[in-house]
Amino acid sequence: MSRTVPPGRFIAVVGPSGAGKDSVMEAYCAAHPDVVRARRVITRSAEAVGEEADGVSPAEFDALAADGGFVLHWQAHGLSYGIPASIDAALAEGRDVMANLSRSVLPLLQDQFARSAIVLITAPAEVLAMRLAARGRETPEEQARRLKRAQFQLAEGLDPIVIQNEGTLAEAVAGIEAALQPERA
Repeated sequence: MSRTVPPGRFIAVVGPSGAGKDSVMEAYCAAHPDVVRARRVITRSAEAVGEEADGVSPAEFDALAADGGFVLHWQAHGLSYGIPASIDAALAEGRDVMANLSRSVLPLLQDQFARSAIVLITAPAEVLAMRLAARGRETPEEQARRLKRAQFQLAEGLDPIVIQNEGTLAEAVAGIEAALQPERA
């Protein structure tokens, strides 16, 4: 069931590990200060290497979920992830919100958000492998599992904006801008 219809748009960003989602999102939001980048809540310690996120214990995460603290939440890679309900304020102000999601929750977008867009950021397998190794967050075995999952299909009926992030960061951001611009009005 759709929640209250906010005038802002929820921009869901998905893609394989190593595609550069966080870097592209950061650059896009820097170029568009009116766009809010949702800070995920993750059952990973706040000190862990990786994206800027709010780390919580599994018990804290479960309590937040039970109290309606998330607009979306899911599990992946042995962790729990959530998008805080606090983004509703930005959407109600008419601001777009951009969030890094799992493809498993994409079918819920149309039910949860009156206005949404999906951006699929990807890159060739060799680029993904190089980036995963460089970030040093996973073991070689975990990197291999993530690379194996890189070639995935989205649920039927979804029409993502596809960005091949194998060039410069500016090129990836320009691709998103061009694709989202017609809908910015």
